Amino acid sequence: MSRVPQGPSRRLLLAGALAAVSAAVTGCSADSAASTSGGSRRLRIGYFAFPSGDLLVKNRKLLQKALPDHTITWIKFDSGAAVNQAFLGKALDIAALGSSPFARGVSGNSPIPYKVAWVLDVAGENEALVARKDTGVVDVAGLKGRTIATPFASTSHYSLLAALQTAGLKTSDVKLVDLQPQAILAAWQRGDIDAAYVWLPTLNELRTTGTQLTSSKEIGAAGKPTLDLAVVSDDIIARDPAAIDAWRTEQAQALRLLRSDPEGSVKAVAAELGISAADARAQLRQGVFLTPEQVASADWLGTDGSPGKLLTYVTDTARFLAGQKQIDAAPSQDVVRKAFYLKGLPDVLK
Repeated sequence: MSRVPQGPSRRLLLAGALAAVSAAVTGCSADSAASTSGGSRRLRIGYFAFPSGDLLVKNRKLLQKALPDHTITWIKFDSGAAVNQAFLGKALDIAALGSSPFARGVSGNSPIPYKVAWVLDVAGENEALVARKDTGVVDVAGLKGRTIATPFASTSHYSLLAALQTAGLKTSDVKLVDLQPQAILAAWQRGDIDAAYVWLPTLNELRTTGTQLTSSKEIGAAGKPTLDLAVVSDDIIARDPAAIDAWRTEQAQALRLLRSDPEGSVKAVAAELGISAADARAQLRQGVFLTPEQVASADWLGTDGSPGKLLTYVTDTARFLAGQKQIDAAPSQDVVRKAFYLKGLPDVLK
């Protein structure tokens, strides 16, 4: 039926950037401080309400302790597309971002001025494709002619396209609808959609009345992995690289805490997401969290002067998106390589 439309132009993205960030800032938690105006001693960090080391860094105020002379602002986002808009509007210094929207961001004649600097997690069972039980659909091929929702330009969108291709379906064989997680839940409850590809916590709510057809863990094992990355703006690289080093050190500490202090991590995630400890524990189990040493290994991000396999993953993602007509053309691997910030790795992890 309907075909996925092309993503909005950079001009339109820029026009919406400040409005998107303004709305996000309004939703910040009470402990967020306002950014200093015009100074270099600030960090504006975009994050998702999604279990990761980011939530531990935020909850335990690790950055405030590491950078007491900086004003730290945490800004909540619902999708990678909105994060990309914010970077275009120069409203962020650091942010979580899925590998698919990152691949989009470094594509085109005017790539977004940011670079990947960390791997937050690898998508596992925490992102999945679910069909409503009353549809009777039990596999991806059964979605032909059905209405499927996903946040466009997200890792879930990328994984959905990969799942459809593997099942022998074209995007024209289904009706794809662009909805954010909360809107997906509402549409699901109304019966407006037959299936959805989305992430936690919305995913868990859909599972109660749905049938899981595939997950990002399965799709990744088949050769199309997705990841939650963290990117840093070119501006912060130029004016405050020491802050990036400190931020990566605390991200490494958060990954270690996920293993060494699982119950403390559960409490932090539960507090940040406003959910029970049991729900936080279940959500954390569905993610794949690397060790800091793995992040900086040849299998993933890599080290200064030697990018890892993430370079290939991002390049392949962009090529896939170009083949699906989601972007005009895929960037070369050399262009993607220039969008990696590896300076300081692995030394800052010690």
